[in-house]
Amino acid sequence: MYQASTPRFANILRNLSTLLDKAEAHCAAKKIDPLALTTYRLFPDMFPLTRQVQIACDSAKGAVARLAGVEIPKHEDTEQSFAELKTRIAKTIDFLESVPAAKVDGTEDKEVVLQMRSGERRFKGMQYLLGHAYPNFYFHVTTAYNILRHNGVEIGKADFIGKP
Repeated sequence: MYQASTPRFANILRNLSTLLDKAEAHCAAKKIDPLALTTYRLFPDMFPLTRQVQIACDSAKGAVARLAGVEIPKHEDTEQSFAELKTRIAKTIDFLESVPAAKVDGTEDKEVVLQMRSGERRFKGMQYLLGHAYPNFYFHVTTAYNILRHNGVEIGKADFIGKP
């Protein structure tokens, strides 16, 4: 369970940080106000880039913490700049890598209970990781990627996947 969670989340978060580096360089080269990208939404009822990154981080740290049975670190949702978003990603990776593998391994059948808007949801650990945490995490990372790509940042699939 550890190998299927922590290193995977950390790798993609590192790739997301690299995407933000490229977005920041794009803004500098094109003389674009970075807020034009960090506040951009693909559609009016979708979250902006900043929130996509925040939720991706929350999904990763929440998944590992729930599986490990440790407290989920609280991060204020105040980031507006690329630098602030990258700091949040770094803090999330630091947390992920601080959780010992022994706390996550063997949690395939652990009960995970989530309080959602629609009510309480109960999962077994593996079901939670593969059926809820992963899809939610990748949805928000992919949406962040799409916001940047849509706005002309020169990134591609290799940037998203990185070096697994």
